[in-house]
Amino acid sequence: MHTDQQRPPEPHLDQAQRAAVTELLRVVPVLGELAGRFAAAGHSLALVGGPVRDALLGRRGDDLDFTTDARPEQVLKLVQGWAEAVWDVGIAFGTVGAQKDGAKLEITTFRSEAYDRESRKPEVAYGDSIDDDLFRRDFTVNAMAVLLTADPEQFEFIDPYGGLADLEAGLLRTPGTPEMSFSDDPLRMMRAARFAAQLGFDVAPEVRKAMTEMAERLTIVSAERVQVELSKLLLAPNPRAGLALMVDTGLAEIVVPELPKLRLEIDEHHRHKDVYEHTLTVLEQAIDLETDGPDLILRLAALLHDIGKPKTRRFEPGGGVSFHHHEVVGAHMTASRLRKLKYSKEIIDDTSRLVELHLRFHGYGEAEWTDSAVRRYVRDAGPLLERLHTLTRSDCTTRNRRRALMLEHAYDDLERRIAELREREELDSIRPDLDGNEIMAILGIKPGPEVGAAYKHMLELRMDRGPLDHETAETELRSWWAEREAARNQA
Repeated sequence: MHTDQQRPPEPHLDQAQRAAVTELLRVVPVLGELAGRFAAAGHSLALVGGPVRDALLGRRGDDLDFTTDARPEQVLKLVQGWAEAVWDVGIAFGTVGAQKDGAKLEITTFRSEAYDRESRKPEVAYGDSIDDDLFRRDFTVNAMAVLLTADPEQFEFIDPYGGLADLEAGLLRTPGTPEMSFSDDPLRMMRAARFAAQLGFDVAPEVRKAMTEMAERLTIVSAERVQVELSKLLLAPNPRAGLALMVDTGLAEIVVPELPKLRLEIDEHHRHKDVYEHTLTVLEQAIDLETDGPDLILRLAALLHDIGKPKTRRFEPGGGVSFHHHEVVGAHMTASRLRKLKYSKEIIDDTSRLVELHLRFHGYGEAEWTDSAVRRYVRDAGPLLERLHTLTRSDCTTRNRRRALMLEHAYDDLERRIAELREREELDSIRPDLDGNEIMAILGIKPGPEVGAAYKHMLELRMDRGPLDHETAETELRSWWAEREAARNQA
Protein backbone atom coordinates (compact mmCIF):
# COMPACT_ATOMS: atom_id res chain seq x y z
CA MET A 1 0.00 0.00 0.00
CA HIS A 2 1.34 3.46 -0.87
CA THR A 3 1.87 5.32 2.39
CA ASP A 4 1.31 8.71 0.76
CA GLN A 5 -2.21 7.69 -0.18
CA GLN A 6 -4.51 7.33 2.80
CA ARG A 7 -6.98 4.45 2.42
CA PRO A 8 -10.59 5.69 2.42
CA PRO A 9 -13.19 4.10 4.67
CA GLU A 10 -13.86 0.43 3.94
CA PRO A 11 -16.22 0.34 0.95
CA HIS A 12 -19.63 -1.23 1.31
CA LEU A 13 -21.54 -2.40 -1.73
CA ASP A 14 -25.22 -1.80 -1.37
CA GLN A 15 -27.62 -4.64 -2.08
CA ALA A 16 -28.07 -3.76 -5.75
CA GLN A 17 -24.33 -3.39 -6.33
CA ARG A 18 -23.54 -6.69 -4.63
CA ALA A 19 -26.28 -8.35 -6.65
CA ALA A 20 -24.80 -6.92 -9.88
CA VAL A 21 -21.34 -8.32 -9.14
CA THR A 22 -22.78 -11.67 -8.00
CA GLU A 23 -24.81 -11.90 -11.21
CA LEU A 24 -21.70 -11.24 -13.31
CA LEU A 25 -19.81 -13.98 -11.50
CA ARG A 26 -22.76 -16.35 -11.85
CA VAL A 27 -23.45 -15.88 -15.58
CA VAL A 28 -19.75 -16.26 -16.46
CA PRO A 29 -18.97 -19.65 -14.93
CA VAL A 30 -15.39 -19.59 -16.23
CA LEU A 31 -14.62 -17.09 -13.46
CA GLY A 32 -15.14 -19.65 -10.73
CA GLU A 33 -13.26 -22.32 -12.68
CA LEU A 34 -10.31 -20.03 -13.29
CA ALA A 35 -10.22 -18.82 -9.68
CA GLY A 36 -10.21 -22.44 -8.51
CA ARG A 37 -7.22 -23.28 -10.73
CA PHE A 38 -5.24 -20.31 -9.41
CA ALA A 39 -6.16 -21.02 -5.78
CA ALA A 40 -5.11 -24.67 -6.13
CA ALA A 41 -1.71 -23.45 -7.34
CA GLY A 42 -1.39 -21.05 -4.41
CA HIS A 43 -2.14 -17.85 -6.31
CA SER A 44 -4.78 -15.15 -5.99
CA LEU A 45 -6.91 -13.93 -8.90
CA ALA A 46 -9.02 -10.78 -9.05
CA LEU A 47 -11.38 -9.36 -11.63
CA VAL A 48 -10.27 -5.77 -12.08
CA GLY A 49 -10.88 -2.48 -13.84
CA GLY A 50 -13.50 -1.97 -16.52
CA PRO A 51 -15.51 -5.19 -15.94
CA VAL A 52 -15.95 -4.32 -12.24
CA ARG A 53 -16.84 -0.70 -13.02
CA ASP A 54 -19.34 -1.74 -15.70
CA ALA A 55 -20.97 -4.38 -13.48
CA LEU A 56 -21.57 -1.72 -10.85
CA LEU A 57 -23.08 0.50 -13.57
CA GLY A 58 -25.38 -2.32 -14.69
CA ARG A 59 -23.42 -3.03 -17.90
CA ARG A 60 -21.64 -6.17 -19.02
CA GLY A 61 -19.23 -7.06 -21.79
CA ASP A 62 -17.46 -10.21 -22.94
CA ASP A 63 -13.92 -8.95 -22.29
CA LEU A 64 -12.67 -9.66 -18.76
CA ASP A 65 -9.50 -8.31 -17.15
CA PHE A 66 -7.76 -9.99 -14.22
CA THR A 67 -4.77 -9.32 -12.03
CA THR A 68 -2.77 -11.93 -10.14
CA ASP A 69 0.36 -12.46 -8.07
CA ALA A 70 1.37 -15.28 -10.44
CA ARG A 71 4.14 -14.42 -12.89
CA PRO A 72 3.33 -14.61 -16.64
CA GLU A 73 5.06 -17.99 -17.12
CA GLN A 74 3.00 -19.43 -14.26
CA VAL A 75 -0.20 -17.97 -15.74
CA LEU A 76 0.57 -19.67 -19.06
CA LYS A 77 0.87 -23.05 -17.34
CA LEU A 78 -2.42 -22.53 -15.50
CA VAL A 79 -4.48 -21.68 -18.61
CA GLN A 80 -2.87 -23.98 -21.17
CA GLY A 81 -4.97 -27.11 -21.56
CA TRP A 82 -7.94 -25.38 -19.92
CA ALA A 83 -8.61 -22.47 -22.26
CA GLU A 84 -9.67 -23.04 -25.84
CA ALA A 85 -7.07 -20.56 -27.08
CA VAL A 86 -4.09 -18.87 -25.45
CA TRP A 87 -1.97 -16.02 -26.75
CA ASP A 88 1.13 -14.43 -25.29
CA VAL A 89 1.66 -11.38 -27.50
CA GLY A 90 1.46 -9.16 -24.41
CA ILE A 91 3.64 -11.31 -22.20
CA ALA A 92 6.48 -8.75 -22.32
CA PHE A 93 4.08 -6.43 -20.47
CA GLY A 94 3.00 -9.16 -18.06
CA THR A 95 -0.26 -10.07 -19.85
CA VAL A 96 -1.49 -13.48 -21.02
CA GLY A 97 -4.64 -13.70 -23.13
CA ALA A 98 -7.06 -16.62 -23.28
CA GLN A 99 -10.50 -17.56 -24.53
CA LYS A 100 -12.92 -19.90 -22.82
CA ASP A 101 -16.63 -20.52 -23.51
CA GLY A 102 -16.94 -17.31 -25.53
CA ALA A 103 -15.30 -15.11 -22.87
CA LYS A 104 -12.08 -13.25 -23.67
CA LEU A 105 -9.72 -13.13 -20.71
CA GLU A 106 -6.65 -10.98 -20.11
CA ILE A 107 -4.62 -11.95 -17.05
CA THR A 108 -1.91 -9.55 -15.94
CA THR A 109 0.64 -9.98 -13.18
CA PHE A 110 0.57 -7.36 -10.41
CA ARG A 111 2.68 -4.59 -11.86
CA SER A 112 3.64 -0.99 -12.13
CA GLU A 113 4.57 0.64 -15.40
CA ALA A 114 5.95 3.99 -16.45
CA TYR A 115 7.16 5.75 -19.56
CA ASP A 116 10.75 6.76 -19.92
CA ARG A 117 10.89 10.50 -20.63
CA GLU A 118 12.29 9.85 -24.11
CA SER A 119 10.49 6.60 -24.90
CA ARG A 120 7.15 5.77 -26.50
CA LYS A 121 7.00 2.36 -24.84
CA PRO A 122 6.17 1.61 -21.20
CA GLU A 123 8.72 -0.02 -18.92
CA VAL A 124 7.17 -2.78 -16.81
CA ALA A 125 8.03 -3.80 -13.28
CA TYR A 126 6.13 -6.51 -11.39
CA GLY A 127 4.57 -5.78 -8.01
CA ASP A 128 3.69 -7.96 -5.04
CA SER A 129 0.33 -6.61 -3.84
CA ILE A 130 -3.04 -5.85 -5.36
CA ASP A 131 -3.14 -2.44 -3.69
CA ASP A 132 0.08 -1.48 -5.44
CA ASP A 133 -1.29 -2.82 -8.73
CA LEU A 134 -4.49 -0.80 -8.37
CA PHE A 135 -2.47 2.30 -7.49
CA ARG A 136 -0.89 2.27 -10.97
CA ARG A 137 -4.26 2.24 -12.75
CA ASP A 138 -5.55 5.28 -14.59
CA PHE A 139 -8.58 6.34 -12.55
CA THR A 140 -10.10 5.34 -9.23
CA VAL A 141 -13.25 4.04 -10.95
CA ASN A 142 -10.96 1.56 -12.74
CA ALA A 143 -8.97 0.79 -9.56
CA MET A 144 -11.58 -1.47 -7.98
CA ALA A 145 -11.24 -5.25 -7.91
CA VAL A 146 -13.21 -8.34 -6.98
CA LEU A 147 -11.02 -11.02 -5.37
CA LEU A 148 -12.42 -14.30 -6.69
CA THR A 149 -13.02 -17.71 -5.22
CA ALA A 150 -14.43 -20.84 -6.80
CA ASP A 151 -17.81 -19.90 -5.30
CA PRO A 152 -19.43 -16.89 -7.09
CA GLU A 153 -21.30 -16.02 -3.89
CA GLN A 154 -18.05 -15.61 -2.00
CA PHE A 155 -15.89 -12.70 -3.13
CA GLU A 156 -14.07 -9.76 -1.61
CA PHE A 157 -14.60 -6.27 -2.99
CA ILE A 158 -11.35 -4.27 -2.97
CA ASP A 159 -11.40 -0.49 -3.32
CA PRO A 160 -8.37 1.12 -1.67
CA TYR A 161 -8.65 4.49 -3.47
CA GLY A 162 -12.34 5.40 -3.23
CA GLY A 163 -13.42 4.28 -6.69
CA LEU A 164 -16.93 3.32 -5.57
CA ALA A 165 -17.60 6.79 -4.15
CA ASP A 166 -16.26 8.39 -7.34
CA LEU A 167 -18.36 6.06 -9.46
CA GLU A 168 -21.48 7.10 -7.58
CA ALA A 169 -20.47 10.77 -7.92
CA GLY A 170 -19.69 10.40 -11.64
CA LEU A 171 -16.18 11.76 -11.08
CA LEU A 172 -12.83 10.94 -12.64
CA ARG A 173 -9.90 11.08 -10.20
CA THR A 174 -6.53 9.33 -10.22
CA PRO A 175 -5.42 6.94 -7.44
CA GLY A 176 -2.23 8.94 -6.90
CA THR A 177 -1.52 12.47 -8.08
CA PRO A 178 -2.67 13.10 -11.66
CA GLU A 179 0.79 14.45 -12.50
CA MET A 180 2.37 11.13 -11.54
CA SER A 181 -0.33 9.14 -13.33
CA PHE A 182 -0.09 11.11 -16.58
CA SER A 183 3.70 11.09 -16.48
CA ASP A 184 3.62 7.29 -16.22
CA ASP A 185 1.28 7.00 -19.23
CA PRO A 186 0.31 10.22 -21.03
CA LEU A 187 -2.42 8.43 -22.98
CA ARG A 188 -4.45 8.47 -19.75
CA MET A 189 -5.21 12.12 -20.46
CA MET A 190 -7.04 11.05 -23.61
CA ARG A 191 -8.75 8.27 -21.67
CA ALA A 192 -10.15 10.93 -19.35
CA ALA A 193 -11.73 12.60 -22.38
CA ARG A 194 -12.96 9.23 -23.65
CA PHE A 195 -14.59 8.33 -20.33
CA ALA A 196 -16.25 11.74 -20.24
CA ALA A 197 -17.78 10.87 -23.62
CA GLN A 198 -18.57 7.23 -22.78
CA LEU A 199 -19.79 7.46 -19.20
CA GLY A 200 -20.83 11.09 -18.85
CA PHE A 201 -18.38 11.58 -15.95
CA ASP A 202 -16.96 14.92 -14.85
CA VAL A 203 -13.21 15.37 -14.48
CA ALA A 204 -11.92 16.40 -11.06
CA PRO A 205 -10.41 19.94 -11.05
CA GLU A 206 -6.90 18.66 -10.23
CA VAL A 207 -7.13 16.17 -13.11
CA ARG A 208 -8.21 18.87 -15.58
CA LYS A 209 -5.39 21.12 -14.36
CA ALA A 210 -2.80 18.38 -14.87
CA MET A 211 -4.17 17.60 -18.34
CA THR A 212 -3.81 21.25 -19.31
CA GLU A 213 -0.27 21.55 -17.95
CA MET A 214 0.92 18.20 -19.34
CA ALA A 215 -0.84 18.06 -22.72
CA GLU A 216 2.46 18.26 -24.59
CA ARG A 217 3.53 15.00 -22.92
CA LEU A 218 1.05 13.20 -25.20
CA THR A 219 3.51 13.66 -28.10
CA ILE A 220 5.61 10.71 -26.90
CA VAL A 221 2.69 8.28 -27.34
CA SER A 222 2.52 6.43 -30.65
CA ALA A 223 0.02 7.65 -33.24
CA GLU A 224 -1.57 4.19 -33.32
CA ARG A 225 -2.47 4.29 -29.61
CA VAL A 226 -3.76 7.85 -29.87
CA GLN A 227 -5.90 6.86 -32.86
CA VAL A 228 -7.52 4.00 -30.93
CA GLU A 229 -8.49 6.35 -28.10
CA LEU A 230 -9.83 8.99 -30.49
CA SER A 231 -11.96 6.38 -32.26
CA LYS A 232 -13.36 5.10 -28.98
CA LEU A 233 -14.18 8.67 -27.96
CA LEU A 234 -15.94 9.38 -31.26
CA LEU A 235 -17.95 6.16 -31.06
CA ALA A 236 -19.11 6.97 -27.52
CA PRO A 237 -22.67 8.15 -26.77
CA ASN A 238 -21.60 11.77 -26.23
CA PRO A 239 -18.43 12.65 -28.17
CA ARG A 240 -19.04 16.38 -27.68
CA ALA A 241 -18.15 16.13 -23.97
CA GLY A 242 -14.84 14.41 -24.69
CA LEU A 243 -13.91 16.65 -27.62
CA ALA A 244 -14.71 19.80 -25.64
CA LEU A 245 -12.48 18.55 -22.83
CA MET A 246 -9.67 17.89 -25.31
CA VAL A 247 -9.98 21.37 -26.79
CA ASP A 248 -10.22 23.10 -23.41
CA THR A 249 -7.14 21.33 -22.00
CA GLY A 250 -4.98 21.60 -25.15
CA LEU A 251 -4.97 17.88 -25.96
CA ALA A 252 -6.72 18.59 -29.26
CA GLU A 253 -3.74 20.76 -30.31
CA ILE A 254 -1.68 17.56 -30.27
CA VAL A 255 -4.21 15.08 -31.68
CA VAL A 256 -6.36 17.03 -34.12
CA PRO A 257 -5.19 20.68 -34.11
CA GLU A 258 -7.63 21.55 -36.90
CA LEU A 259 -10.50 21.35 -34.39
CA PRO A 260 -9.50 24.19 -32.00
CA LYS A 261 -8.59 26.30 -35.04
CA LEU A 262 -12.31 26.33 -35.90
CA ARG A 263 -12.89 28.75 -33.03
CA LEU A 264 -12.54 31.66 -35.43
CA GLU A 265 -12.56 35.09 -33.87
CA ILE A 266 -15.73 37.06 -34.47
CA ASP A 267 -15.58 40.85 -34.54
CA GLU A 268 -18.31 43.46 -34.71
CA HIS A 269 -17.70 44.12 -38.41
CA HIS A 270 -17.44 40.54 -39.69
CA ARG A 271 -20.06 38.43 -37.95
CA HIS A 272 -20.41 34.78 -38.79
CA LYS A 273 -21.32 31.53 -37.10
CA ASP A 274 -18.92 29.97 -34.62
CA VAL A 275 -17.55 27.16 -36.80
CA TYR A 276 -16.38 25.15 -33.79
CA GLU A 277 -19.82 25.10 -32.16
CA HIS A 278 -21.40 24.43 -35.54
CA THR A 279 -19.10 21.43 -36.01
CA LEU A 280 -20.00 19.88 -32.66
CA THR A 281 -23.70 20.41 -33.40
CA VAL A 282 -23.34 18.75 -36.82
CA LEU A 283 -21.66 15.79 -35.13
CA GLU A 284 -24.51 15.49 -32.64
CA GLN A 285 -27.12 15.74 -35.38
CA ALA A 286 -25.35 13.10 -37.47
CA ILE A 287 -25.35 10.76 -34.46
CA ASP A 288 -29.09 11.33 -34.02
CA LEU A 289 -29.66 10.22 -37.64
CA GLU A 290 -27.60 7.00 -37.42
CA THR A 291 -29.71 3.90 -38.00
CA ASP A 292 -27.24 1.01 -37.70
CA GLY A 293 -25.24 1.95 -34.63
CA PRO A 294 -22.17 4.18 -34.30
CA ASP A 295 -20.50 4.93 -37.64
CA LEU A 296 -16.85 6.01 -37.32
CA ILE A 297 -16.51 7.28 -40.90
CA LEU A 298 -19.66 9.39 -40.65
CA ARG A 299 -18.60 10.82 -37.29
CA LEU A 300 -15.08 11.61 -38.52
CA ALA A 301 -16.55 13.36 -41.57
CA ALA A 302 -18.93 15.38 -39.40
CA LEU A 303 -16.05 16.38 -37.12
CA LEU A 304 -13.74 17.38 -39.98
CA HIS A 305 -16.15 18.63 -42.66
CA ASP A 306 -15.36 22.31 -42.13
CA ILE A 307 -11.65 22.18 -41.22
CA GLY A 308 -10.82 23.92 -44.49
CA LYS A 309 -12.62 27.10 -43.41
CA PRO A 310 -9.79 28.83 -41.49
CA LYS A 311 -7.47 28.49 -44.51
CA THR A 312 -10.06 29.75 -47.00
CA ARG A 313 -11.67 32.54 -44.95
CA ARG A 314 -11.97 35.86 -46.79
CA PHE A 315 -13.55 39.08 -45.55
CA GLU A 316 -15.81 40.48 -48.26
CA PRO A 317 -16.82 44.10 -48.85
CA GLY A 318 -19.86 44.99 -46.80
CA GLY A 319 -18.92 42.81 -43.85
CA GLY A 320 -19.51 39.37 -45.31
CA VAL A 321 -17.24 36.37 -44.88
CA SER A 322 -16.60 33.69 -47.51
CA PHE A 323 -14.97 30.26 -47.41
CA HIS A 324 -14.73 29.47 -51.11
CA HIS A 325 -13.64 25.89 -51.91
CA HIS A 326 -13.22 25.04 -48.23
CA GLU A 327 -14.62 21.57 -48.96
CA VAL A 328 -11.77 20.81 -51.41
CA VAL A 329 -9.11 22.22 -49.09
CA GLY A 330 -10.76 20.42 -46.17
CA ALA A 331 -10.71 17.09 -47.97
CA HIS A 332 -6.93 17.34 -48.44
CA MET A 333 -6.47 18.40 -44.81
CA THR A 334 -8.67 15.52 -43.64
CA ALA A 335 -6.64 12.95 -45.55
CA SER A 336 -3.40 14.42 -44.19
CA ARG A 337 -4.59 14.39 -40.57
CA LEU A 338 -5.99 10.86 -40.74
CA ARG A 339 -2.76 9.59 -42.32
CA LYS A 340 -0.78 11.09 -39.42
CA LEU A 341 -3.12 9.28 -37.04
CA LYS A 342 -2.44 6.00 -38.91
CA TYR A 343 -6.03 5.33 -39.94
CA SER A 344 -6.63 2.75 -42.65
CA LYS A 345 -6.68 3.73 -46.33
CA GLU A 346 -10.40 2.94 -46.52
CA ILE A 347 -11.26 5.25 -43.62
CA ILE A 348 -9.01 8.00 -45.01
CA ASP A 349 -10.46 7.76 -48.54
CA ASP A 350 -14.10 7.56 -47.46
CA THR A 351 -13.89 10.32 -44.85
CA SER A 352 -12.06 12.78 -47.10
CA ARG A 353 -14.48 12.03 -49.96
CA LEU A 354 -17.45 12.86 -47.73
CA VAL A 355 -15.77 16.13 -46.71
CA GLU A 356 -15.20 16.95 -50.38
CA LEU A 357 -18.84 16.25 -51.31
CA HIS A 358 -20.62 17.74 -48.31
CA LEU A 359 -21.48 21.02 -50.11
CA ARG A 360 -22.56 19.44 -53.40
CA PHE A 361 -26.25 19.56 -52.47
CA HIS A 362 -26.33 23.28 -51.67
CA GLY A 363 -28.10 25.18 -54.41
CA TYR A 364 -30.44 22.32 -55.22
CA GLY A 365 -33.40 24.17 -53.70
CA GLU A 366 -32.71 27.39 -55.65
CA ALA A 367 -32.19 25.81 -59.07
CA GLU A 368 -33.90 22.75 -60.48
CA TRP A 369 -31.39 19.96 -61.00
CA THR A 370 -31.60 17.99 -64.23
CA ASP A 371 -31.74 14.22 -64.14
CA SER A 372 -28.15 14.37 -65.32
CA ALA A 373 -27.14 16.35 -62.22
CA VAL A 374 -28.90 13.85 -59.96
CA ARG A 375 -27.14 10.94 -61.68
CA ARG A 376 -23.76 12.62 -61.20
CA TYR A 377 -24.53 13.23 -57.54
CA VAL A 378 -25.25 9.52 -57.05
CA ARG A 379 -22.25 8.45 -59.12
CA ASP A 380 -19.82 10.73 -57.29
CA ALA A 381 -21.06 9.58 -53.88
CA GLY A 382 -20.99 5.91 -54.88
CA PRO A 383 -21.27 3.62 -51.84
CA LEU A 384 -21.06 6.69 -49.57
CA LEU A 385 -24.46 8.01 -50.72
CA GLU A 386 -26.38 7.16 -47.54
CA ARG A 387 -23.65 8.66 -45.38
CA LEU A 388 -23.67 11.75 -47.61
CA HIS A 389 -27.44 12.03 -47.13
CA THR A 390 -26.92 11.98 -43.35
CA LEU A 391 -23.97 14.40 -43.34
CA THR A 392 -25.76 16.87 -45.61
CA ARG A 393 -28.91 16.87 -43.49
CA SER A 394 -26.81 17.24 -40.32
CA ASP A 395 -24.95 20.23 -41.75
CA CYS A 396 -28.03 22.44 -41.33
CA THR A 397 -27.70 24.19 -37.97
CA THR A 398 -29.46 27.45 -38.81
CA ARG A 399 -31.79 28.87 -36.18
CA ASN A 400 -33.91 30.30 -38.98
CA ARG A 401 -36.81 27.84 -38.90
CA ARG A 402 -38.06 28.85 -42.34
CA ARG A 403 -34.66 28.28 -43.95
CA ALA A 404 -34.23 24.98 -42.12
CA LEU A 405 -37.58 23.73 -43.42
CA MET A 406 -36.69 24.82 -46.96
CA LEU A 407 -33.44 22.84 -46.83
CA GLU A 408 -35.18 19.82 -45.35
CA HIS A 409 -37.88 19.83 -48.02
CA ALA A 410 -35.30 20.33 -50.78
CA TYR A 411 -33.32 17.31 -49.61
CA ASP A 412 -36.51 15.28 -49.28
CA ASP A 413 -37.18 16.14 -52.91
CA LEU A 414 -33.67 15.12 -53.98
CA GLU A 415 -33.99 11.76 -52.24
CA ARG A 416 -37.40 11.28 -53.91
CA ARG A 417 -35.90 11.92 -57.33
CA ILE A 418 -33.02 9.54 -56.64
CA ALA A 419 -35.57 6.86 -55.70
CA GLU A 420 -37.56 7.49 -58.90
CA LEU A 421 -34.45 7.27 -61.07
CA ARG A 422 -33.45 4.07 -59.27
CA GLU A 423 -36.76 2.52 -60.30
CA ARG A 424 -36.14 3.39 -63.95
CA GLU A 425 -32.39 2.88 -64.15
CA GLU A 426 -29.52 0.99 -62.56
CA LEU A 427 -28.58 4.18 -60.78
CA ASP A 428 -26.12 2.70 -58.28
CA SER A 429 -23.93 1.14 -60.95
CA ILE A 430 -24.09 3.59 -63.85
CA ARG A 431 -22.09 2.37 -66.83
CA PRO A 432 -22.01 3.37 -70.50
CA ASP A 433 -24.52 1.65 -72.74
CA LEU A 434 -21.55 0.13 -74.63
CA ASP A 435 -18.69 -1.65 -72.88
CA GLY A 436 -15.05 -1.64 -73.94
CA ASN A 437 -15.31 -4.73 -76.13
CA GLU A 438 -18.34 -3.34 -77.96
CA ILE A 439 -16.56 -0.01 -78.49
CA MET A 440 -13.52 -1.74 -80.03
CA ALA A 441 -15.70 -3.90 -82.29
CA ILE A 442 -17.80 -0.97 -83.56
CA LEU A 443 -14.82 1.34 -84.19
CA GLY A 444 -12.41 -1.37 -85.28
CA ILE A 445 -9.71 -0.29 -82.85
CA LYS A 446 -7.40 -2.15 -80.49
CA PRO A 447 -6.99 -1.69 -76.70
CA GLY A 448 -5.41 1.66 -75.85
CA PRO A 449 -6.08 5.26 -74.83
CA GLU A 450 -8.65 5.74 -77.62
CA VAL A 451 -10.89 3.06 -76.06
CA GLY A 452 -10.68 4.88 -72.73
CA ALA A 453 -11.61 8.21 -74.35
CA ALA A 454 -14.58 6.59 -76.12
CA TYR A 455 -15.70 4.90 -72.90
CA LYS A 456 -15.54 8.23 -71.04
CA HIS A 457 -17.60 9.92 -73.77
CA MET A 458 -20.27 7.22 -73.60
CA LEU A 459 -20.37 7.48 -69.80
CA GLU A 460 -20.95 11.25 -70.01
CA LEU A 461 -23.68 10.61 -72.56
CA ARG A 462 -25.28 8.10 -70.20
CA MET A 463 -25.19 10.69 -67.42
CA ASP A 464 -26.77 13.39 -69.57
CA ARG A 465 -29.48 11.37 -71.32
CA GLY A 466 -30.03 8.25 -69.23
CA PRO A 467 -30.13 4.73 -70.72
CA LEU A 468 -29.98 4.51 -74.53
CA ASP A 469 -30.94 1.56 -76.68
CA HIS A 470 -28.08 -0.21 -78.45
CA GLU A 471 -28.77 1.29 -81.87
CA THR A 472 -28.87 4.86 -80.56
CA ALA A 473 -25.74 4.30 -78.47
CA GLU A 474 -23.87 2.94 -81.51
CA THR A 475 -25.00 5.91 -83.64
CA GLU A 476 -23.81 8.37 -81.00
CA LEU A 477 -20.44 6.59 -80.70
CA ARG A 478 -19.86 6.63 -84.47
CA SER A 479 -20.83 10.31 -84.66
CA TRP A 480 -18.40 11.21 -81.85
CA TRP A 481 -15.63 9.19 -83.49
CA ALA A 482 -16.20 10.84 -86.88
CA GLU A 483 -16.01 14.33 -85.34
CA ARG A 484 -12.83 13.31 -83.48
CA GLU A 485 -11.21 11.99 -86.67
CA ALA A 486 -12.21 15.12 -88.62
CA ALA A 487 -10.66 17.34 -85.96
CA ARG A 488 -7.46 15.30 -86.09
CA ASN A 489 -7.24 15.58 -89.89
CA GLN A 490 -7.72 19.33 -89.74
CA ALA A 491 -4.94 19.60 -87.19
